[in-house]
Amino acid sequence: MVLALIYNPDTAQTLLKSAATLATQLAKEFGVLSLVDSAEQIASREKELKELLPKTTIWVRDSKTTQLEAVCEELDASFLFIQLSDASSIRSHLKACRDLRIPYILFKDAFAEMDLTKVILPIGFLEEELEKAQFAAAFGRFCGSEIKMLLANDYGSKAATNAERMQSLFDKFDFKYTLEKATKDSFKVEKEAVQVAEVLHAGMIIVSASRDYGLDDILFGPKEYHVLKKAAIPVLLVNPRGDLYALCD
Repeated sequence: MVLALIYNPDTAQTLLKSAATLATQLAKEFGVLSLVDSAEQIASREKELKELLPKTTIWVRDSKTTQLEAVCEELDASFLFIQLSDASSIRSHLKACRDLRIPYILFKDAFAEMDLTKVILPIGFLEEELEKAQFAAAFGRFCGSEIKMLLANDYGSKAATNAERMQSLFDKFDFKYTLEKATKDSFKVEKEAVQVAEVLHAGMIIVSASRDYGLDDILFGPKEYHVLKKAAIPVLLVNPRGDLYALCD
């Protein structure tokens, strides 16, 4: 299931259309989860959403008692869209998503409807970068996306090895991808991907979330916070959980 988490139905129309389209392309069910501030608001929100989306499965939960990881597992979600009405809530949402076992997109209200014609895939030296490949491959296979691989400009060979392993997966399927070398290294390649996406009019960037938060991340925000803050298109985040994902045929 592609699940859309919304807070304000009045400003979530573009998110809902984007999530529903992706669900159709991936041949998955589409559902809507809405969080309210108190249990007393659940009934009125359910009524509002059923009038707005009469053919969509809807769940409404109290935000104070709902954990994203648990509800995503309960609903068997495979992708999660999250409405981001206010950029000041990026860090709190990232914290709430740390234990998610599925990829997730913090979708700003200002975003246009998602267009997956081109997808940017920055590649760094960490091993968990490989986990992004299966999602890029899914977009290429089922959404007709052209995957733009952006290889970090490192001195070592680890990033290049990651790119080669990703290419070995992509070559098994019939979709278009290209590989270009970035000007930045692995520590800044995601930020460069935001600029490249703007130039190429891409519709998504796929980024690995931070493995751990250091002191700088706690004080100033992790790398994905800065990418999300600057991005004018959706950023798909994949949590680095080696026990969950592996490249597959």
